[in-house]
Amino acid sequence: MAFVILWAGVLNGQVAQAETAAIAKTPGNSNPLMDHKLGADPSALVYNGRVYIYMSSDAYEYDSNGKIKANSFSNLNKVHLISSDDMVNWTDHGAIPVAGSGGIAKWASGSWAPAAAHKKINGQDKFFLYFANSAGGIGVLTADSPIGPWTDPLGKALVSWSTPGVSGVVWLFDPAVLVDDNGSGYLYFGGGIPGGDNPTQNQWASPKTARVIKLSSDMIHIEGSAQLIDAPFFFEDSGIHKYNGKYYYSYCSNFGGNHPAGSPPPGEIAYMVSNNPMGPYTYVKSILRNPAVFFGVGGNNHHTIFSFNNKWYITYHAQTVSKALLGDGMGYRSPHINELTYSGNEIVPVQGTMQGVSQTKHLNPYQRTEAETIGWNGGILTEVSQAPGGMVPSVNMNVTDIHNGDWVAVGNADFGSTGATSFKANVASTVVGQIEIRLDSPKGQVIGTLNVTPTGGNQVWRLQETNVNRVTGVHNIYFMFKGASGQRLFNFDYWQFATSSGGETPVENGRVYKLQNVHSNMVIGIANMSTANGGQAVQWDDNGTADHEWRFERLDSGYYKLTNIHSGKVLGIENMSTARGASAVQWDDNGTADHEWQLAPLGDGSYKLVNRHSGMVLGVDGMSREAGAKIVQWDDNGTADHNWRFMLVR
Repeated sequence: MAFVILWAGVLNGQVAQAETAAIAKTPGNSNPLMDHKLGADPSALVYNGRVYIYMSSDAYEYDSNGKIKANSFSNLNKVHLISSDDMVNWTDHGAIPVAGSGGIAKWASGSWAPAAAHKKINGQDKFFLYFANSAGGIGVLTADSPIGPWTDPLGKALVSWSTPGVSGVVWLFDPAVLVDDNGSGYLYFGGGIPGGDNPTQNQWASPKTARVIKLSSDMIHIEGSAQLIDAPFFFEDSGIHKYNGKYYYSYCSNFGGNHPAGSPPPGEIAYMVSNNPMGPYTYVKSILRNPAVFFGVGGNNHHTIFSFNNKWYITYHAQTVSKALLGDGMGYRSPHINELTYSGNEIVPVQGTMQGVSQTKHLNPYQRTEAETIGWNGGILTEVSQAPGGMVPSVNMNVTDIHNGDWVAVGNADFGSTGATSFKANVASTVVGQIEIRLDSPKGQVIGTLNVTPTGGNQVWRLQETNVNRVTGVHNIYFMFKGASGQRLFNFDYWQFATSSGGETPVENGRVYKLQNVHSNMVIGIANMSTANGGQAVQWDDNGTADHEWRFERLDSGYYKLTNIHSGKVLGIENMSTARGASAVQWDDNGTADHEWQLAPLGDGSYKLVNRHSGMVLGVDGMSREAGAKIVQWDDNGTADHNWRFMLVR
């Protein structure tokens, strides 16, 4: 538990900063992306309005006396993953156990420098995670979501020393991947300097160890031979992106030999351009200097260039967190992002900064937000949670190691003009504690305090709620943790604000609406447009069929009955079940309580549909985004597939 010692305020026997201090990412800055853990070799994947950053799993190593020693890079067998839809507040998705005896790819001993890709195959979203088995080959994992769960489709390396065209490569590692506009995939990899301990000037200047190879249509096999990319002073860290129809290959330059004018200086990110993803590539220039120039601590670099919300960015690593904690980076790296711009077709050199990038959108406090979605923090850790996840039920983390004075903050939450009046949090605890909610700073206005009571265990979860003073507009939110001094307090899974429902009328009685799912953007219809009792409610693309239309009738009880325009039948639960996962179906209007629905506002224009009979909410099976996925009832655990918009038809 390295971080526990560090956060506790004692480092190698010396008094360090107070445990509630922000270590390296200070409020107002967006770099490094996180400082409650480490992560190196960042690779960016943009999907469905979020940026996912996959990283090598740097973690502090210790000598026999318990002192932190220099990073040996020998324990990198996991992939750390975070994501954000606003570039400031990052959700920690934990570690993907890629390699080793307990890993997914048991044939591999290491997982260095990951690279992720997305491709729609046979109408299904598929995700691919490429990784280096130390410096001896490239493997691939697959998943149906960007956060997993992951599987090993091959049971062996995708690229090995027997792959055609890899002869001459020194290090078979550092993958980068491109899915071109036509769906074709390409894998870039390689590194190292030939010549052993005494490379010649020519070997430093032209190592000829970078390669590209075409991927098959399924993204998990290769086609043909690897082709040479003759990158000047190449060292490692392949990168690839496409801009204005041209292919940009980028890399980290090496540190040896004489680097003449017109070649990349040592340890910098440089790039080349081609009209073809397989090359040949023409050298252009260096665009990101060594981290030592910007942050006072050097080492190699590793990067990805990507586009998000019509802007271009570069993510890279630097030893900023370890320097802040240890006074010396010691080889432990953390992810950063800065904006990247073009002048014509040339990349403008990037300045690495701690200020980082601007937040691209406001955070919605009325939706489930993971506690491990962190803008800034002091003193906390994260761990694997047994509670269901908000994105994928089987993948979840929670904030832990909470002590008196620790805190987590998020940036620029928009409470709107109506304002929040209540707050709930999913917590687990064996002791009492408090979540004090402040606006804009750790000493800002207190709008409410949640008194956390014991739940029966550190993974026994319970939603606890409190009222808050009405708050409107855009604010940073600070969750300040209070409790007995020196005592480990509670675990924190997710949180959500709500507005008062008093007098709010989401629909007009008797009118016809479509029900659009917030998570998938699809609408509720009936499978195969059935008119039979028991017809399964499903989500589907909004293609204008009458089974997507529902008449809302308000009952004397205050609940609503939803009648399908195509079939004339009402929405209920199969066999009046009260079990989680029971199917939503259509049935004759026979007056049973499972045909009645409460519309619970979330404050952002969306609603939950709560079944009167079961008390459960309407959602999508498995949080699927696929057309045809079943509509089911489930416990109200705050996932976005439980949120619905009502679109007036007539």
